[in-house]
Amino acid sequence: MQRIIGLAVATFAFSTLNGVPAVANSATIGDANAFAQVRVNVRVFDQGRHRGAPIDVAALLTAARGAPPAICLLASQAVRGWGWGGGSDAPSTPLSSASVPTNNDDYESDAMPAADIQRLLAGLSSDDACVRELSVRLIGTQKAELVGGELVTRLGASDAGLRSVAALGLGLAGVESAVDPLIRTLRDASVDVRANSAWALGRIENGRALKPLTGLFGDEAEKVRLAAVSAVGRMDSTSVVPLLIRVVRQDNSPAVRRVAVWALGNLEAREAVGALSETLAHDADARVREMSAWALGNIEDRGSIPALTAAIRGDAEDRVRETAVWSLGNIGDHSAIDILATATGDRSPNVRGTAAWALGQMDDHGAKAPAGLLKLLRDENTDTRLKAAWALGQLEDASALPAIRDALKVETNDHVRRGLIRALMKSGESSQTTLTQLLSSSDPQVREAAVRGIAGARSFDPWPWPWPRPRPFP
Repeated sequence: MQRIIGLAVATFAFSTLNGVPAVANSATIGDANAFAQVRVNVRVFDQGRHRGAPIDVAALLTAARGAPPAICLLASQAVRGWGWGGGSDAPSTPLSSASVPTNNDDYESDAMPAADIQRLLAGLSSDDACVRELSVRLIGTQKAELVGGELVTRLGASDAGLRSVAALGLGLAGVESAVDPLIRTLRDASVDVRANSAWALGRIENGRALKPLTGLFGDEAEKVRLAAVSAVGRMDSTSVVPLLIRVVRQDNSPAVRRVAVWALGNLEAREAVGALSETLAHDADARVREMSAWALGNIEDRGSIPALTAAIRGDAEDRVRETAVWSLGNIGDHSAIDILATATGDRSPNVRGTAAWALGQMDDHGAKAPAGLLKLLRDENTDTRLKAAWALGQLEDASALPAIRDALKVETNDHVRRGLIRALMKSGESSQTTLTQLLSSSDPQVREAAVRGIAGARSFDPWPWPWPRPRPFP
């Protein structure tokens, strides 16, 4: 129990680095048999940056030994290497089997004393997974020149587990000088070492690694292929597009195909539109199709509109249809208005709301609002109504004024009401009765929105801006 409490204290202290600036504080829990002392001093840090607080490394690693994996992961999350987005952690870590969701953030740490760095390096060889996990995460916060050489040395160790964790550390610390050693370990007999080496090279983003990484696209281990494809997708090189297309069409793993699709979208590979359209239409895995829809929208090529339209009309999965709708809105071609109008009647509120947003994205001032968009002003889903109100404000269709007025009379949600007022003003509301009612409202936010609208449409652009939900990154 004392170990758990000790790690909980460490977790709390680290977590303060992920939020707002904190005042100096300390927590001490003592148990001579367990871990002597855990001291954490949290100092005020610069706005917009996260800096590590002084840590009693010896006490922390002692407390970590034997701790439940879930508790250990909560502590280790606070010192992960960030910057890539969700799902981008290393393929194999000492606590992979106890994975939990994490949050994204950038983390920087002051240099630790040399003695503490040596303790952490020694912890990489521990027989306790929690000690190894915390050691490598903390090492990953240090500057490359302080830890790179030691990690490269361990990359050549006889123990595969140590080589794997060394590769993880090199990726976390972004050790540029480790590119060549990591390229060599892409041929390691251990799956975990190959996977972590590929992942680390992706974080370092050195072009010399591009060809060796593509050589792993045929690796027998899914974990390795996944890491290699993801790493290549983060390097700004279109030379790999044909190889990624082959992975999308031929790999037997849905997870690998999905990441390859993401990579093509991230590279904005127009030459992949055909392959991605085929994948959107025919892949058996819904998550691969969803990612294909996102990739097509990110590439923003008009040639993808037929495939996205077909997905909106016929895909059985809500998230695939929703992402296809988002993509049409992102492309912004007016030829898609009819299918987006149809999507406002979709059975899924997420699809309906995103369809409203997409219609607003067309930003066709003075265009006639589709009947389906007007109907969404009475939708049962609050977010959908908000997006519909926003879209009508973008379109500025005077013929929609009666529908907007009627919706405002019955709307109870404050955010939607303000959105409707915005839509009224941008659509040319001039009724003295309506304006008097708004300016006489008992709700100060309604009065404010009315005044802003009367002052001119520019006075409250682009508020409100209801972002669509789909963001299917790997």
